[in-house]
Amino acid sequence: MQLAFSSNAYLQFSIEETIHRVAEIGYRGIELMADVPHAWPAGLLPKRREAIRTCLDEYGLTISNINAFMMHAVGDPRQPYWHPSWIDPDPHYRAIRREHTKRSLQLAADLGAPHITTEPGGPLAPGQTESSATDIFYDELMPCIEIAEQLSVGLLIEPEPELLIERFDQYLEFVARLDAQCVGLNFDIGHAYCVGENPQDWVPKMREHTVHYHLEDIAPSRVHAHLIPGHGAIDFPATLRAIAETGYDGWLTVELYPYIETPDTAAQEAREFLNTELQRLNLPKTTKP
Repeated sequence: MQLAFSSNAYLQFSIEETIHRVAEIGYRGIELMADVPHAWPAGLLPKRREAIRTCLDEYGLTISNINAFMMHAVGDPRQPYWHPSWIDPDPHYRAIRREHTKRSLQLAADLGAPHITTEPGGPLAPGQTESSATDIFYDELMPCIEIAEQLSVGLLIEPEPELLIERFDQYLEFVARLDAQCVGLNFDIGHAYCVGENPQDWVPKMREHTVHYHLEDIAPSRVHAHLIPGHGAIDFPATLRAIAETGYDGWLTVELYPYIETPDTAAQEAREFLNTELQRLNLPKTTKP
């Protein structure tokens, strides 16, 4: 296992400066946000893509994942992460999400990233049923799956509280319908905790589907607000041990986007906490000394 940090905590910095800071703190990987101001695919010219590759090489960082979930660039006043959604009643508006996902898959292929993450449908609109929303999600996602298969890039769905797919049983039902090898699970341990699914219990159950992990802490209230690991109620020793026991050897990406004012401090504290917990479990360190 190796530790990465998501660039979505560094919205006040360019992607080059973000890569520099994340590497200096000691991470080996970075989750690249396919959004402004870092790597919005629709406006990322070939020279900029090459500049990102060059910067990653210079600082010795690997892309753990491309985050295509957030879409600040659209500027939707309702919620900058969830909209446009896959299940918006307006087909023209949800097409923005679909085309963004296609571009993000191509970005991953261009940069050598293994996969992208996307939202699990989106929030239900007033009067919209779960069944009808699921049908829309399926229809919109299928063209992206076709491109993901062509590019050999993974397309990971990330269950999230208050959205169409927020629990693992919902995820399993939906992906069974897709029947696509390129589709996998982005297991966000905080999201699981928020909906009452303690991550240490679900890690072994979802091992066959999990391709990537997001790490953050959550308060005892289980309210969805990302905290630095160690600041909340998630049982990290049990969760990390459960992950290790599955044989997972991929990236653990710390996602702390609420810490936009103090990203360096949050990244450093998370790294120190996780290294300490891994040492206690006699697991190998996941970051540079």
